Amino acid sequence: MADALRTKLTGRTILVLVFGFLYLPIAVLVLLSFNASGLPTTWSGFSLRWYVSLAGNSDILHAAWNTLIVALVATLIATVLGTMLAIGMETRKRKSTALEALAFAPMVIPDIVLAVALLTLFSRLNVTMGLSTIIISHVIFDLAFVCSVVRARLKNFDFSIVEASRDLGASSFTTFWRITFPVLLPAIIAGALLAFTLSVDEFIIAFFTSGAGRSSITLPMQIYSMIRFGVTPEINALATIVMGVSAAALLLSQWLNKEQMTR
Repeated sequence: MADALRTKLTGRTILVLVFGFLYLPIAVLVLLSFNASGLPTTWSGFSLRWYVSLAGNSDILHAAWNTLIVALVATLIATVLGTMLAIGMETRKRKSTALEALAFAPMVIPDIVLAVALLTLFSRLNVTMGLSTIIISHVIFDLAFVCSVVRARLKNFDFSIVEASRDLGASSFTTFWRITFPVLLPAIIAGALLAFTLSVDEFIIAFFTSGAGRSSITLPMQIYSMIRFGVTPEINALATIVMGVSAAALLLSQWLNKEQMTR
């Protein structure tokens, strides 16, 4: 009994230490974003002044708008293509390890390598850098993640109902829209939310594939440009908002993924 209690306490202690190591810096950043003082590391009282300041900063608002455009468009395209890729790969009669590795390579390739590759490609094609190149790059990056989430649902999908629908005279489109799509919808939404989160947070690929000037700056790039002159409570507030949006989308994605896996 004593050994079991000791083991349980040890496990909880390790869990607390690990989570503390992971999230204590984030908690400090969030706390200091409400700091009344202009000093980023000295607490002088609770205040929302830095969040109010963000609302009046035109550069930050413009970067936020760019981020929203990139994230929404890239998510939409990546969700459609990722879902199609997942269905195509899962319904193949002959499985290919090489094809699997090729499809999911963007998930494991370092961001800096993918960014340099995309920059080289756009340069060779004489493509003008801007929001369009960032969107294309994010689609390539997000597509594999959407495909992975949707394929997880397809692993438990009963394809016999698709065959039954066709035997009853339904067309391929009707079968997909009435049977396959409703079953996959929670996974598709979960994959879209994950893609949106990744697109909002992504910095390296956007930095390499953006154009010159203010017109293609996203929020992570704006934070980077601001932090070069020192960390301020305004940066803490902006980082807190970005983390909050990303965390909310990621939690919703995980919840939807869990729900569809239990069905």
